[in-house]
Amino acid sequence: MRPAPSILLAVCLAGGLGAGTIPVATARAATSLSVWSPGGWRTWWRADGAPSRWTAPDTIVTDALTWSRLGAGVEWATARLACAAPAWRAKLIVVRLDPTLLDLSLQLDMTRDQHPAWSIDRAPSDAILAVNAGQFVGGMPWGWVVREGAQLLERGHGPLASAIAFDAQGHVHWVHGDTLPSSEGASTAFQSYPTLLAGDGVVPLPLRKPDLGVSHTHRDARLAIGETRDHRILVVLTRFDAFGDVTGALPLGPTTPEMAAVMGALGACDAMMLDGGISAQMLLRPSGGKPPLRWPGMRKVPLALIARARDREGESTDPRR
Repeated sequence: MRPAPSILLAVCLAGGLGAGTIPVATARAATSLSVWSPGGWRTWWRADGAPSRWTAPDTIVTDALTWSRLGAGVEWATARLACAAPAWRAKLIVVRLDPTLLDLSLQLDMTRDQHPAWSIDRAPSDAILAVNAGQFVGGMPWGWVVREGAQLLERGHGPLASAIAFDAQGHVHWVHGDTLPSSEGASTAFQSYPTLLAGDGVVPLPLRKPDLGVSHTHRDARLAIGETRDHRILVVLTRFDAFGDVTGALPLGPTTPEMAAVMGALGACDAMMLDGGISAQMLLRPSGGKPPLRWPGMRKVPLALIARARDREGESTDPRR
C-alpha cells in the first residue's frame, strides 16, 4: 500500500532538510520561480513582474531542457524548478508531440458501477504516451468529451473552461470559455479547467489578480496540456522533487499562476490545466523495446489521453481501430 501523502511529508520534515539540500533560490519569497541550469539556479519569473501575455518562450527555461526522442513525433525532457515552501523544488516532465504524426484518442475507463478505473497500468500496449485527461466530478469526466468522432458528454460551463479538439489529420482546435464548436469533424476532444493561456498567450485575469476565483497560494502536483505556435502539443507534469524520487508522488508543486508561467515559458500560446494532485499520472514508452517511463498517480481516473504512432497511410497502428 502506498503511504498517504501527509505521512510521507511528516517523515520528510521530521528528518530535516539537511544543509544545502534546498537551493538559495527557493528561500526567496513565494513570488519567484527558478530553473536549474549548468551554471546554477536562474530566476526567470516573479509574480510582481509577471507578464500578462507570453509572446515567446523564455530561453532561460528552454535552454535548461535536453530533448530525447521517444519515436516519430514524440520527444521529452526534464528540468528542475525551484519555488516556494512547502513545495521547494519540482521536477518538470515535458513531452512535445507532433499531432500530425500521431493518433490521439481518449480511453474512457469505468467500472460497472460507474467508478473510475483507469491508471497507467491500463494503458494500451502500443501507447507512446498515456496521461490522465480533463477534470472529474464524482466518478465521471467533467464537460465535453468526443471519442472516435462521437460526442459522449455535453459541454461543461465555467468562465475558465477550455476545450481542445483534434481532427483526423491531427489539426488542433482550441476554444476558451463556454462556447464550443460543433463536434462535427472532431475525432477526439475534451474540456478541462482552468484556462492557463488563451488568445495567443494571454494569461487570464483571475491568474494575474487575486480574489477572482483562482487561488494564488495553493500548491499541488500539476498536469497541463498546451499548444505552441508551431503547432506542437506540450504535456507537462510536475513531481515533488525536494527529497528525491521517494516523495515524488506528494501533491506539492507550483501554484496555478506559476503553472501558467511554466507553459508560457515553454512556448505555449494556448494551455489548460488537467486534473493534478494525486490523480496526475503519465506513461511514456520509448521505441526499440525499452522499458516504459512511469510516473504513477495515487488514485484511478475515468479518462485518459493516448498517443500512438500512425502507419504510412496516416491511420493508427492499433489493430482495434
